[in-house]
Amino acid sequence: MFKVDVIYKICSKFDWEKALDAGVYKGSADDERDGFIHFSAFDQVTETLDKHFKNQTRLLLLKVAIDRLDPTILKWEVSRNGEKFPHLYGDLELDAVVSIDELQGGN
Repeated sequence: MFKVDVIYKICSKFDWEKALDAGVYKGSADDERDGFIHFSAFDQVTETLDKHFKNQTRLLLLKVAIDRLDPTILKWEVSRNGEKFPHLYGDLELDAVVSIDELQGGN
């Protein structure tokens, strides 16, 4: 497996604002339904955006440092197109987020 230092989370500004108020990111409604927080590797972000966030606005792209996550709750699991995606089986601590970019348009 290749070495990855960061993973990415697409989230709504609303969900991020809730996380800031709570002091921790618990995930989107879809994450809560699935029992883990969905992330993407860099080369998976565009397809994730197109597939799951089409025509949505007010989105953010969180860049998350893997070395700031609890390794016992981060799993790389096979998902779309047989690719492995990072899934976090717990809350995302805010200090693991190293940058936040606003995504433009309705994608």
